[in-house]
Amino acid sequence: MSVIGEQGPYVLIVRCPDRKGIVAAVSTYLAKHDASITESNHFNDALNNLFFMRTVFRADGVDFPDLDALKEGFAPIGRQYDMHWELHDLSVRPKVVIAVSKFGHCLYDLLHRQRSGSLRMDIPAVVSNHDDMRSFVEWSGIPYHHLPVTKGNKDAQEAQFTKIIQDSGANLVVLARYMQILSPEFCEVLSGRCINIHHSFLPSFKGAKPYHQAHERGVKIIGATAHFVTNVLDEGPIIEQDIQRVDHSHTPEDLVDMGRDVECAVLARAVRWQLEHRIIMDGSRTVIFK
Repeated sequence: MSVIGEQGPYVLIVRCPDRKGIVAAVSTYLAKHDASITESNHFNDALNNLFFMRTVFRADGVDFPDLDALKEGFAPIGRQYDMHWELHDLSVRPKVVIAVSKFGHCLYDLLHRQRSGSLRMDIPAVVSNHDDMRSFVEWSGIPYHHLPVTKGNKDAQEAQFTKIIQDSGANLVVLARYMQILSPEFCEVLSGRCINIHHSFLPSFKGAKPYHQAHERGVKIIGATAHFVTNVLDEGPIIEQDIQRVDHSHTPEDLVDMGRDVECAVLARAVRWQLEHRIIMDGSRTVIFK
């Protein structure tokens, strides 16, 4: 047992078949431990008869149990309602490994938000297939790992990348314009804990210079999509999207600048929601309690 103030707040995430009594069972369990619910969100997916819930609570009693004891006590309720559930201590700062190539705007933005306290996370490593971002990252006091990719070393490079993730204890990997296609095996390793930022809505303009292609087609909006990485390229569950309206007066370079601003904002929101355990996976979709 621990003294109040040494633990939490906690967040409970639930996904299960919709049945009567779920909210009552959770709130009763927390009340028995003298916990106070500070935030609670529910969603009923009537089409698929599923129930989603995110509940944040804090300790109010001097004998409030620790995280392991809370999980052990909640397990019978989880089995009773056939729940997929997670219980996290929000006072613990998640560790995030960032991957980047030559475009640094998303990396710069994430590091600024982390240093300012806007994103509550630790960054134990930055990985890149180029050396361009080394000076900035090391100036920021973060280890920089240059892992170049050649035609014959992709498996070895991803093995090194995997070891960095494992050794750092990272909870999340963020591809901040990391311009490499991950192998299916690496995607499996990162399943559910890797976020990518894409430079448009999906599906999008393929290949090089997407903003130039969009300009040639006379698009009226540009945007960005943050999604989880899967072994199907650019088709992982979407977390966040946003747009910027454009018109005939904008040059391709204008679109690039505007698009990068949108990418930074979209990626930052997606990362924050993941750090705060606001995202629940639902097959090829996500449920997000903002």
